[in-house]
Amino acid sequence: MIDDLALEQAVGRHRALGTAITLQIFGTHDQDVINKSFDLIDHYEDLLTVNRDHSEVMSVNQAAGKSPVQVSSATYGLIKLAVKESQANFGFNALIGPLVKLWAIGFKGAHVPTDAEIKEKMKLIDPFSVVLDDANQSVFLTKEGMELDLGGIAKGWIADRIRDFWHAYGVNAGIINLGGNILLVGDSPKRASGQWSVGVQDPKEKRGNNITSVMVPKCSAVTSGTYERYLVVDGHKYHHLIDPRTGYPVETDLAGVTTFTKDSVEAEIECKRLFFAGHPIAGWHDDPDRVGAIFVYNDEHVEYDNFDNHK
Repeated sequence: MIDDLALEQAVGRHRALGTAITLQIFGTHDQDVINKSFDLIDHYEDLLTVNRDHSEVMSVNQAAGKSPVQVSSATYGLIKLAVKESQANFGFNALIGPLVKLWAIGFKGAHVPTDAEIKEKMKLIDPFSVVLDDANQSVFLTKEGMELDLGGIAKGWIADRIRDFWHAYGVNAGIINLGGNILLVGDSPKRASGQWSVGVQDPKEKRGNNITSVMVPKCSAVTSGTYERYLVVDGHKYHHLIDPRTGYPVETDLAGVTTFTKDSVEAEIECKRLFFAGHPIAGWHDDPDRVGAIFVYNDEHVEYDNFDNHK
């Protein structure tokens, strides 16, 4: 039986990280933890953003080719994770900024660059050209013009920190939604099973229209897709997900992939791994922290990896 008290909820909305954020805590009407969570999100954005002139990550970028920059332990830990995953060369690359800016897909000035322009920028996205000094917590981009951009994993990492914060305050159940990046905290109070229902966006429809849904335990759900930002030139569609191995948008039959994992930063990383692979990877969900994945293809057929409870 579901406790009525559990269905009481505190809900807050906020704009940060370039997106609309909704936080929902079950079992209380008290907004205090929600408001403190927004303060924490703003604090991390101040450290990590590259959309303003001043942040710890911007200090690293501004010193590229000149000197190492010491950063806080939070920023250093996330940069270290991002560089390690970038070096694995499966498609995620936290240094891809110069290439993304060259294409500018989704922004004013979007165009198809020349091969020569792409090759020039490819020299600036090598994750092995980052020097990390654990003793000093410093980061050095060795070539002028290199840029770190943690946008590909920062939302997931911040969601995990908000969950930690909620646990410290004794929150038993809630939903952290950072612009479609979802982290489900605790068991759902709406079902005796404790499972949550999560919808997967239909790539051909407006945001909020689902093509399918699944039941999951507490976990994070993150989607990578080609359908929100793209450029059409001479009948060819170029989406915004650039493959750092080629310098061009990744060629794929996938419209989107949604990963469900224990931690949100892992969902961000694994989403890119599966998206760039273009299909399920054998043995991927052998890791117990990986709940499953859903692949939506351009022809609208859906493939479920490790789910049999979809509808």
